[in-house]
Amino acid sequence: MEDEQGEWAVLRVSGEMDLVTSPAVRQHVHDAVADGRRSLVLDLSGVRFCDSSGVGVLIASRRLLRSCQGRLRLILPARGAEDGSHVNRVLTALGVRRLFDVYPDVVSAVDDSVRPLSA
Repeated sequence: MEDEQGEWAVLRVSGEMDLVTSPAVRQHVHDAVADGRRSLVLDLSGVRFCDSSGVGVLIASRRLLRSCQGRLRLILPARGAEDGSHVNRVLTALGVRRLFDVYPDVVSAVDDSVRPLSA
């Protein structure tokens, strides 16, 4: 689930981010920060469903990294299995998409010269 790309820790999440699975994602983020990682990419390109508990984990992760002067970037591809990222649609519908720096892939996310996608 975790990979390193230079100074970035990349956590790959797949399947569902719901009441059952979200605590594990939250724990992985906390573990990365506890290990001293301050630059974190959450690759959500494999997530096919996200409910409010998943959104809560993303917002809490953003808050945690900001509290330690860290950086959080999300991978939300514009196109996916169902013509777009489910997570992107959920974040947009809830009005919180603009809170996150979103990139189409890991290569872009770990390159500081690449600007995030617009909300």
